[in-house]
Amino acid sequence: MSTGNDSAASGNDAALAPELTQAVQELVSRYDDKRAACVEALKRVQRRYRWVSDGHLHALARLLDMSAAELEAVATYYNLVYRRPVGRHVILLCDSVSCWLLGHDALRAQLERRLGVQSGQTTADDRFTLLPIVCLGHCDHAPALMIDDDLHGDVDPADLARLLDTYA
Repeated sequence: MSTGNDSAASGNDAALAPELTQAVQELVSRYDDKRAACVEALKRVQRRYRWVSDGHLHALARLLDMSAAELEAVATYYNLVYRRPVGRHVILLCDSVSCWLLGHDALRAQLERRLGVQSGQTTADDRFTLLPIVCLGHCDHAPALMIDDDLHGDVDPADLARLLDTYA
């Protein structure tokens, strides 16, 4: 299964990979209303392509008997559905009050220096995307960040190089 961004998928006529279409159809069959599968279907598209392009959104909307606008409303409501390309690894940097008080600024500055990007950007090698997030729910271990599905707390800016090196 490809994990590339499939840049050709940005048009409104992009097709989903056949095995992904089949997986979504199987998912849809579990519900009385196809639309009920929309969040999980968006997540599956994102797992395949790393983000949900306009073309993939339109193709998925057709499978779910939804308008593209309806599915777009769902996709943009959830901040973990990416509507723009992201790197192979997404770093979610918590900027809640707890993290802010306990070192968020120093951690963000070190991440930006180390990665050579600002918040909201992707590294030139497509390895990391750095994004803010309101809260990771790890306040007792602030400052916190999440890389992909891995939650890291009590993150010391001095340890970032070691941590980032574990994500190839």
